[in-house]
Amino acid sequence: QVQLVESGGGLVQAGGSLRLSCAASGRTFSIYIMKWYRQAPGKEREFVASISGSGGSTYYADSVKGRFTISRDNTKNTVFLLMNSLKAEDTAIYYCYAQRSGGAYWGQGTQVTVSS
Repeated sequence: QVQLVESGGGLVQAGGSLRLSCAASGRTFSIYIMKWYRQAPGKEREFVASISGSGGSTYYADSVKGRFTISRDNTKNTVFLLMNSLKAEDTAIYYCYAQRSGGAYWGQGTQVTVSS
Protein backbone atom coordinates (compact mmCIF):
# COMPACT_ATOMS: atom_id res chain seq x y z
CA GLN A 1 0.00 0.00 0.00
CA VAL A 2 1.11 3.55 -0.75
CA GLN A 3 0.43 6.63 1.34
CA LEU A 4 0.51 9.98 -0.42
CA VAL A 5 0.91 13.33 1.30
CA GLU A 6 0.51 16.54 -0.67
CA SER A 7 1.92 19.91 0.32
CA GLY A 8 2.63 23.31 -1.15
CA GLY A 9 -0.86 24.64 -1.62
CA GLY A 10 -1.90 28.10 -0.52
CA LEU A 11 -3.22 31.47 -1.56
CA VAL A 12 -1.61 33.22 -4.52
CA GLN A 13 -2.51 36.14 -6.76
CA ALA A 14 -3.44 35.62 -10.37
CA GLY A 15 -0.32 35.37 -12.49
CA GLY A 16 1.68 33.91 -9.65
CA SER A 17 3.23 30.49 -9.16
CA LEU A 18 3.07 27.59 -6.75
CA ARG A 19 4.83 24.25 -6.58
CA LEU A 20 2.95 21.31 -5.17
CA SER A 21 4.70 18.25 -3.81
CA CYS A 22 3.42 14.76 -3.19
CA ALA A 23 5.53 12.48 -1.03
CA ALA A 24 4.90 8.75 -1.28
CA SER A 25 5.66 5.98 1.16
CA GLY A 26 7.01 2.61 0.08
CA ARG A 27 9.98 1.28 -1.82
CA THR A 28 8.49 0.85 -5.29
CA PHE A 29 7.64 4.43 -6.16
CA SER A 30 9.19 4.26 -9.61
CA ILE A 31 6.70 1.67 -10.86
CA TYR A 32 3.76 3.99 -10.29
CA ILE A 33 2.32 6.31 -12.87
CA MET A 34 1.73 9.50 -10.93
CA LYS A 35 -1.05 11.94 -11.64
CA TRP A 36 -2.48 15.18 -10.36
CA TYR A 37 -6.20 15.82 -10.30
CA ARG A 38 -8.17 18.79 -9.03
CA GLN A 39 -11.67 19.47 -7.83
CA ALA A 40 -13.20 22.91 -7.76
CA PRO A 41 -16.24 23.70 -5.61
CA GLY A 42 -19.39 22.30 -7.17
CA LYS A 43 -17.48 20.55 -9.96
CA GLU A 44 -16.30 17.02 -10.64
CA ARG A 45 -12.73 15.99 -10.06
CA GLU A 46 -10.71 16.47 -13.24
CA PHE A 47 -7.39 15.27 -14.59
CA VAL A 48 -4.55 17.80 -14.56
CA ALA A 49 -1.31 16.01 -15.43
CA SER A 50 0.43 12.64 -15.39
CA ILE A 51 3.98 11.32 -15.53
CA SER A 52 5.34 7.86 -16.26
CA GLY A 53 7.39 5.87 -13.78
CA SER A 54 10.67 6.89 -15.34
CA GLY A 55 9.56 10.47 -15.82
CA GLY A 56 10.08 10.20 -19.55
CA SER A 57 6.45 10.74 -20.55
CA THR A 58 4.13 13.48 -19.40
CA TYR A 59 0.57 14.46 -20.30
CA TYR A 60 -1.46 17.55 -19.50
CA ALA A 61 -5.02 18.69 -19.62
CA ASP A 62 -5.52 21.31 -22.29
CA SER A 63 -6.50 23.84 -19.64
CA VAL A 64 -3.05 23.75 -18.03
CA LYS A 65 -0.79 22.91 -20.96
CA GLY A 66 2.06 25.38 -21.22
CA ARG A 67 1.53 26.67 -17.67
CA PHE A 68 1.95 23.59 -15.46
CA THR A 69 4.87 21.16 -15.34
CA ILE A 70 4.80 17.76 -13.70
CA SER A 71 8.05 16.12 -12.63
CA ARG A 72 9.24 13.45 -10.23
CA ASP A 73 12.28 12.52 -8.18
CA ASN A 74 12.31 8.76 -7.71
CA THR A 75 15.22 8.98 -5.27
CA LYS A 76 12.96 10.99 -2.95
CA ASN A 77 9.65 9.26 -3.74
CA THR A 78 8.17 12.62 -4.66
CA VAL A 79 6.19 14.04 -7.54
CA PHE A 80 5.87 17.77 -8.18
CA LEU A 81 3.49 20.07 -9.95
CA LEU A 82 4.90 23.48 -10.84
CA MET A 83 2.07 25.84 -11.61
CA ASN A 84 2.84 29.12 -13.36
CA SER A 85 0.62 31.91 -14.64
CA LEU A 86 -2.11 30.86 -12.27
CA LYS A 87 -5.66 31.91 -12.98
CA ALA A 88 -8.70 32.22 -10.76
CA GLU A 89 -10.16 29.15 -12.46
CA ASP A 90 -7.23 27.08 -11.18
CA THR A 91 -8.67 27.40 -7.68
CA ALA A 92 -9.36 23.88 -6.43
CA ILE A 93 -8.25 21.12 -4.14
CA TYR A 94 -5.37 19.35 -5.84
CA TYR A 95 -4.99 15.62 -5.35
CA CYS A 96 -2.07 13.33 -5.97
CA TYR A 97 -2.84 9.88 -7.46
CA ALA A 98 -0.60 6.83 -7.76
CA GLN A 99 -1.52 4.14 -10.26
CA ARG A 100 -0.14 0.70 -11.06
CA SER A 101 -1.63 -2.53 -12.35
CA GLY A 102 -2.29 -3.79 -8.82
CA GLY A 103 -4.03 -0.78 -7.41
CA ALA A 104 -4.36 2.96 -7.13
CA TYR A 105 -4.15 5.45 -4.28
CA TRP A 106 -5.22 9.01 -3.56
CA GLY A 107 -3.69 11.64 -1.35
CA GLN A 108 -5.77 13.81 0.96
CA GLY A 109 -5.48 16.91 -1.22
CA THR A 110 -4.06 20.39 -0.84
CA GLN A 111 -6.01 23.60 -1.37
CA VAL A 112 -4.92 26.08 -4.02
CA THR A 113 -6.67 29.43 -4.09
CA VAL A 114 -5.94 32.00 -6.77
CA SER A 115 -7.21 35.50 -6.14
CA SER A 116 -8.05 37.71 -9.11
